[in-house]
Amino acid sequence: MRGVRRAAVVLALAAAASAAAAPALDPAKVVDLTYAFGPDTVYWPTETTGFELHARAHGKTPGGFFYAANAFTAPEHGGTHMDAPRHFAEHGLAADAVPLAAGIGPAVVVDVSRQAAADPDFRLAPGDLAAWEAAHGRIPAGAIVLMRSGWGRFWPDRARYLGTAKPGDVANLHFPAFSKEAAEWLVRERKPAALGVDTASMDHGPSKDFPVHRVIAAANLPAFENVARLERLPPAGATIVALPMKIAGGTGAPLRIVAFLP
Repeated sequence: MRGVRRAAVVLALAAAASAAAAPALDPAKVVDLTYAFGPDTVYWPTETTGFELHARAHGKTPGGFFYAANAFTAPEHGGTHMDAPRHFAEHGLAADAVPLAAGIGPAVVVDVSRQAAADPDFRLAPGDLAAWEAAHGRIPAGAIVLMRSGWGRFWPDRARYLGTAKPGDVANLHFPAFSKEAAEWLVRERKPAALGVDTASMDHGPSKDFPVHRVIAAANLPAFENVARLERLPPAGATIVALPMKIAGGTGAPLRIVAFLP
C-alpha cells in the first residue's frame, strides 16, 4: 500500500511539473486589439497635440551600466482608448471608477464591413443586431459588443480613417459607427458590459450631437474606440480583456485590449 501511495505521489509531481512547463497561454490564441501609441497615433482633429514621448535619460551611467527612461504626454481620447461615462455624463463614472468587470466578457463582433464599404457614414442598426442573433444566438448579458467596419485597413492614414487630415476640421468627418437606435436597444434589451468600434468614434463621422455617446454614458457603460484587428476575431466565442489606464477623474484613458480566441 505504501508503494502505491509513493507511486501516486510521484505521478502527481510529474503531472504538476509537466503542467508548469507548458505555456499558460497559447500565443496563437491571443489577439492584440491595440494600436501602438506613437507619432502616428490618430487623435480627434480638434486636439492640438498628440502622443509625445520625451527622453529623460538614455545611455551609460557613471556606474558603467545602461539606463533609459522616458516621459510621455497625450490627450485622453485618441488611439485605442476607453471613453469613460464621465465623457458625456456629468455624474457618470470617471476612468478610475469604471469596474474591471466592464472590460472583461464575451466578444460579440458584428461585421458590417460590406455596408460600410458602400457607405462611409453607415450606422449599425437594430436590424444588424437581429441578423447577428439569427446566425449566432442571443447576445448574452455582460457581452462586449464590437462593431467591425473594416476601417482598420486605413489606420493611421488620417485622411482615409477620419475623412479629413486637416487639423481642426470636424465638418468633413466620414466613418461608420453605431446608430442611436442600436445603442438604445442594446442597453435596454441585452445589458452589455461595454460597446466598441474599429473607428474613431461611437457616433458616425457627420454627427454633431453624439447621441450614441450620450446613450452609453447615461447607462454608465464604457466605450472602446479605435479597436484594432477585429478581422482576427470570430463573430462569437472570443473573450475580451480591456484594461484602461487608471486615471483619477479621467473622462477617458489609453486602453490595452486583447482577445482570447476559443
